[in-house]
Amino acid sequence: MPGGRLTPVERQAIATGVADGLAYAEIARRLGRPTSTVTREVLRNGGPGRYRAEAAQRATAQRSHRRRPSVAGGPGRPAAPRTPGRDPEAVRAYEERLTALLVASGLTSMGARVLTCLYTTDDGALTAAELVQRLRVSPASVSKAVAYLESQGLVRRERDGRRERYLFDDDVWYQSMLASAQANAVLAQTTREGVAILGADTPAGVRLENIARFVAFVGESIERAAEQARAILHTRPPA
Repeated sequence: MPGGRLTPVERQAIATGVADGLAYAEIARRLGRPTSTVTREVLRNGGPGRYRAEAAQRATAQRSHRRRPSVAGGPGRPAAPRTPGRDPEAVRAYEERLTALLVASGLTSMGARVLTCLYTTDDGALTAAELVQRLRVSPASVSKAVAYLESQGLVRRERDGRRERYLFDDDVWYQSMLASAQANAVLAQTTREGVAILGADTPAGVRLENIARFVAFVGESIERAAEQARAILHTRPPA
């Protein structure tokens, strides 16, 4: 949450970004944080060569002189679902790992947290109020994250009486794959326009044509695979 304390998930994402050689500005963009926050976090916890997420979290806790909450949840930390037969702490730990993975894949921190909630909810749907309560964030943060996820084709919304529910349904991954294939098709078309301008027999033209062929092939392969595998999203795994 911009302006709030960094979470363990965010610190792990910072550590991953630093290890991968990403600029502080890029790490901050992925987290939805100011660049100064990431820069200050790294420099006060060992610098780029020695920054470790776990050590930074411990050091921050020691500096704040604050006790950890005695119940699951807390500011900036998802509340572990209370579902019979599930260990709330195991669920919470899994959600943190999944969120870190989604952040590392390119999602914003809040977008990843919202998506993780929808992934791990049995109904696959939550209202804005439920997300606010579960994530301990403001309604504005949830709204911004949902808008971002919608733009990526990862969630959709529907009316439930007076309320809106945000859903992750079985076809979201299928639609996301199609969007990726379409983006590749646009890229292939654009690079081929460059071939006509620069000349098909020039080194630049040959380079662009090869890129266009490669991108088009990958996009077509994704689309075919998505069509062939779509039924998997609507079947129960074998016992």
